[in-house]
Amino acid sequence: MNLLKKRIGVLGGGQLGRMLIEESTRLNLHFNILEADANCPCAALANNFILGSLMNEEKIRELAAISDVLTYEIEHVNTIALLKLEAEGKTIIPSPKILQMIQDKGLQKEFYAKYEIPSGKFYLVNNKEEWHRLIPLLGSEKIVAKTRTGGYDGKGVAILNAQEMIDFPERIPFDGPCVLEEFIECEKELAVIVARDTLGNIISYPSIEMEFDPTANLVTMLISPARVGSIIEEKAEEIARKVIHHLNGPGLFAVELFMDKAGNIFVNEVAPRPHNSGHHTIEACYTSQYEQLARILLGLPLGSTEMVQAAGMVNLLGAKNFSGEYRLENLDAISKLPGVFVHLYAKAESKPMRKMGHVSILAKSVEEVIEKANYVLKHLKFVQD
Repeated sequence: MNLLKKRIGVLGGGQLGRMLIEESTRLNLHFNILEADANCPCAALANNFILGSLMNEEKIRELAAISDVLTYEIEHVNTIALLKLEAEGKTIIPSPKILQMIQDKGLQKEFYAKYEIPSGKFYLVNNKEEWHRLIPLLGSEKIVAKTRTGGYDGKGVAILNAQEMIDFPERIPFDGPCVLEEFIECEKELAVIVARDTLGNIISYPSIEMEFDPTANLVTMLISPARVGSIIEEKAEEIARKVIHHLNGPGLFAVELFMDKAGNIFVNEVAPRPHNSGHHTIEACYTSQYEQLARILLGLPLGSTEMVQAAGMVNLLGAKNFSGEYRLENLDAISKLPGVFVHLYAKAESKPMRKMGHVSILAKSVEEVIEKANYVLKHLKFVQD
């Protein structure tokens, strides 16, 4: 294979695409990017940049025409256009058939049920009138409601009191098709990143433990390996690999999981792309999630997922009190810490709770990782410039 001529087309120009390019530069790959924002994180790094909507079939075909293989770094793309291209012989990884199912949370839940993959009890509703009949059947005091399509980063998701929704239907937050799920009392939120190559080989990364901002529902900190013990670790890995086995196609996938107080593992959702929960792999693993995806796109063997050291990651989120140009406060102090790596996403403006970057942290123990992570969270802040 002549890597010098391999052209990768990416739908989406956000930070995930940027890190894919950054991690692939040593392979001399040629990256073509399609994105509606001319100032997106990928814009300055792309070999070719196409300005246009990810829903525009004409623009997607323009990208396909100059690319040997297509992938995507966001789920909200025109799957109908991609399915047509795949039928015409274009290589798209992961397959748009997988993406089409993942885009619809209702189809996702039916997929888990079909293959006996543990996931919370659920019902599908098409309108508010159906909530009244189905909520009692879930049998939980609280319920989780998710819009079937269009949600991301906590948007389109609500944790609700079951009886309140029955008694006051006007408070139901969503109008259209939704998934209603039982609320699982969660002890830990976990993720397992799984890679599958074009030959069907599957490999997974050590489990990841995540902490979330309760308001924005965004990851604030992650730790890997997760503090769950070997039995739970093996169970989480087994379930995650089972999901990817039944998806039946190559790609890099993040399987988000719940662990309840009894140690049972349930699948929450799957992301068919590099994921926020895997940023630490750039420094912490022999093969980062981004290099792993590049290997899959090129048809190269999967790389080792072994960790170099215990690791953590904190998201750098925009300050809640302003939007606009910014600077990072206390960057000098953070830069003095060994095993701390600051990644910024080249976003021109800070916005409240916007993902502006992340910090990866390596140390000899999980306890030391957590100590450094808390220091970073306390001191590294976006302030108005």
